[in-house]
Amino acid sequence: MKILAVANNTFKEAIRDRILYLLLFFAAVCIGFSRVLALLTVGDEVKIIKDVGLASISLFGALMAILIGTGLVYKEIDKKTIYTLISKPIHRYQFLLGKFLGLVFTLFIMLLLMSIIFLALLFLHTYTIEWAMLVAIFFIFLELCLITAVAIFFSCFSSPILSSIFSIAFYLIGHLSWGFETLLQKMKPGVGKTLGQILYTVLPDLENFNFKTEIVHHLPIPTKFFVYSSFYGIFYTLFVLILSMLVFRKRDFI
Repeated sequence: MKILAVANNTFKEAIRDRILYLLLFFAAVCIGFSRVLALLTVGDEVKIIKDVGLASISLFGALMAILIGTGLVYKEIDKKTIYTLISKPIHRYQFLLGKFLGLVFTLFIMLLLMSIIFLALLFLHTYTIEWAMLVAIFFIFLELCLITAVAIFFSCFSSPILSSIFSIAFYLIGHLSWGFETLLQKMKPGVGKTLGQILYTVLPDLENFNFKTEIVHHLPIPTKFFVYSSFYGIFYTLFVLILSMLVFRKRDFI
């Protein structure tokens, strides 16, 4: 109940943040612009709308998670409300989990609104409901849950600006990990390659959640990839949340 109370309060606080609606507005503009871009570009118009639409949902969803998530814990410290909270019979892990769940629910609402706009645009163009898009959107949501956990982790020991930089770096590294894998394949066996492989294993691979190309181009996707990506997202998110709890537990607010 305590976790749900914190989550409810976090949701009410986050939903009033103006930057959330600003990002939602720009996401809607980009999704709408995909229609114009499709008319100006040589190629399959529907595929261009799908590509740009899904990319917009993913990008602006990540920005929402980062910009709101990195300030969740810091705001409590800055406003001195953290002292009141930790003096009450509530564990610090309950506080963090509540913050996480509250923001995840906020992102779910924002993702739902962006998806409705995107699917409505597709329907106006094709006169069919593209249910397959929901698969790509589901994995975008899993990615946002992980990014939210990462943003909260950095906010436990850093300022919002630094936390945002770290979280954006995490997002970029996660989507460029394929380049690191290619580099490892070209490296000669040795200590350097071994260290590189360890680093590659630890670093996130957010491309595990990227099914946009396959969905848009109607390519077959083995079920095992869906299962692996789902478990990867769940366990990596839990891992980051546990790290956040350990860091937050050791932090001294006095």
